[in-house]
Amino acid sequence: MLSGKKQKLIRTSAYRYEDELQCENKFARRELRWTRIGLLLCAALLVVLVIIVVGWQSMMISEARMQQHLAQEVLRFHVLANSDSEEDQALKMQVKEKVIELLEEEIPEGMNVTETADWMRRNTDKLRDCAQQVVLKNGYDYPISAAVTTCYFPEKTYGDVRFPAGNYEALRIEIGEAKGHNWWCVLYPGLCFLNTTNAVVPEEGKQKLKSVLTEEEYEQITSTTEFHIRWKLLPDLNK
Repeated sequence: MLSGKKQKLIRTSAYRYEDELQCENKFARRELRWTRIGLLLCAALLVVLVIIVVGWQSMMISEARMQQHLAQEVLRFHVLANSDSEEDQALKMQVKEKVIELLEEEIPEGMNVTETADWMRRNTDKLRDCAQQVVLKNGYDYPISAAVTTCYFPEKTYGDVRFPAGNYEALRIEIGEAKGHNWWCVLYPGLCFLNTTNAVVPEEGKQKLKSVLTEEEYEQITSTTEFHIRWKLLPDLNK
């Protein structure tokens, strides 16, 4: 039979073991709770990431489709200077002014974008000669090339209209080595600045552009209009 001292020691050990076991269970429950919270947070972050990626992809697809449609409705004008010297850049601006004057005088009214591009193809020699005369008048002998061609343009904002990056048909005039900064505008519909100092885009040209684009496409390219991404997976966010 155990003595009282040994019995007391056994009871103390049992109590201590029970306390340790309760502490371990409490710690295990706390650890499990934090593990569950961590898993829930990871799942929530994953859902948000998926929504962002899908929304971004949807926006890129929408942007690409809009750019392709826009490219069918506009004709750009692209002038490349011989170099970035002050003299060559000034010459570039004189060339573009003279060519625009010629176009305004001779392009028949009422033509659509395809007819305008065809007219320019038939008259590239005249356009090249016009640019060449400006170059010679200023005492340079740079050769001039002129063609209606498809060119890649980075994203540009022209006045209050944004043109996404992509391929566009353009009247392209190259002066000399054509290694200098370029100048561009939109010949059709007529979006070339009326006021180059204040970058005022003609309202008539904007209205023509609006008439051939969907309402959403026009909102996307008009920089003064806030464009909201329409999340396909969360339609309630569009309300």
